[in-house]
Amino acid sequence: MFENLCTLPLHADVFATALHPSEPLLTVGLSNGHVQTFRLPPSTSSDDSVDGDTSVLSDGKGYLETTWETKRHKGSCRCLAYSHDGSAMYSAGTDAIVKYFDPENGKVISKMAIPTTTTQADAPTLLHVLNPQSLLLGTDSGALHIVDLRDGRPGKKPAQTHFPHADYVSSVTPLPPTEESTSGFSKQWVSTGGTTLAVTDVRRGVLVRSEDQEDELLGACFVHGLGPKKMRGNGMMAIGSGSGILTLWDKGSWDDQQERIIVDGGKGGGESIDCVVAVPKDLGLGQKVVCGVGDGSLRVVDLVSREVDRSINLRHDDVEAVVSLAFDCENRLISAGGRTVKVWEELSELQASKNDDDDEEEDEDSDDESEEEADKGESSKRAAESDSDDDEDDSDDDGVEEMKRRAKRRKEAKSSKLGPMGAHGIMGFSGLD
Repeated sequence: MFENLCTLPLHADVFATALHPSEPLLTVGLSNGHVQTFRLPPSTSSDDSVDGDTSVLSDGKGYLETTWETKRHKGSCRCLAYSHDGSAMYSAGTDAIVKYFDPENGKVISKMAIPTTTTQADAPTLLHVLNPQSLLLGTDSGALHIVDLRDGRPGKKPAQTHFPHADYVSSVTPLPPTEESTSGFSKQWVSTGGTTLAVTDVRRGVLVRSEDQEDELLGACFVHGLGPKKMRGNGMMAIGSGSGILTLWDKGSWDDQQERIIVDGGKGGGESIDCVVAVPKDLGLGQKVVCGVGDGSLRVVDLVSREVDRSINLRHDDVEAVVSLAFDCENRLISAGGRTVKVWEELSELQASKNDDDDEEEDEDSDDESEEEADKGESSKRAAESDSDDDEDDSDDDGVEEMKRRAKRRKEAKSSKLGPMGAHGIMGFSGLD
């Protein structure tokens, strides 16, 4: 399903990632407090200007350009978020400071201290831009702050603070706006923290809390069009747990989970599902999610059949857990964990790119044949004009045609040796059908 496009090694453990909404830009927050922004390589299915010898293939060794890097926080950088249009960026670290900065160069514009109710600093766990006016900030204490952005920058202190969970906030997922919404932005979100789920409204506060699930709830995502019978458009939440189980929650039925899918089993529970992301509809792969597991693997779950696709074996790392998963503006999967970031592209897109190259070669071959016919016609014309130069002209034409035939045979031989997976080096053994 997915093929590794390139691998990015980092000089410290990655704690947070953020993707630009409309450009192939990836920003990472590291354990040493550094923040880096990279420009991702062009998609093989969309870039027509890259030369065939230098384009990034699925060998995991593509080159990523560093746009900027800076020491952003004392301690570690835990959270990152882009604004909706990508014109602003926010970070938060264990120094209990939120920084607002320019995403083009990393220059800090303003800062905000994270409030605490004790003598200890309340470290952040996540940042999420709910709409152009509101920034959500979750913390270790279970607090969920709503920061006002209407002045173009974060206020000096949160506009509102809620406590939906007794433990740290592990995820925030906005719910789709209602049909009556005039702004088109969500005003409610689902959060997880500890062993509970909660729904909060930007104006009315915490609306509902689930029962104790007796299992830690971690990464989550919303999936459209998979509600209960007669309410298919309702949608559902897919939430990973600490024991390797993906729990499914129908929208509006927040008291308890409706179904469970064992993603990583075993006696006493499997590895934790730390992050979950829905596969974009544009890829045409159906209603599926990708789960980042504590053992470094990526598991694809079909939500229609309620089964894990065991035929897909993707691995981000052999040891380190996957801490974040997201799809960029070109529908490529970005996984992060340990000291590595990987870019994955859907395999059919890579194959389509290879087929386009084959079509170009065929066009070149047809052009060569046309040139040969034209040369033959020109040769005949010259022969009619001067019989004394027949032998010399025929010799030259034969040499040109022979060179073209050899070039054509080389292209055909090279194409035949690529194998069914194209230029990606899989099953390309000579003599095997």
